[in-house]
Amino acid sequence: MHISLTTELEARIKAKVESGLYNNASEVIREALRFMDTHEDWVHQVKLALLRDQLKIGTDQLDNGEGIAIGSKAMLDSLFDDIKG
Repeated sequence: MHISLTTELEARIKAKVESGLYNNASEVIREALRFMDTHEDWVHQVKLALLRDQLKIGTDQLDNGEGIAIGSKAMLDSLFDDIKG
């Protein structure tokens, strides 16, 4: 596989290899990809936790009788319009 890098990125990869932490550029790239995967997994978990918190708030409101009855498509459209601002 061949990739094109900016001069800055190439210098950063070379610096990592020269630091002795990595034997070659491929190791640097593999580590960067593993880091990206870990970061993406973490972001997904945070977003999922936030969504669960919001769902809990909504279900608690419904349990407390604070829900809004939507009786028509027009009412639903109006609600969405209000949410969009």
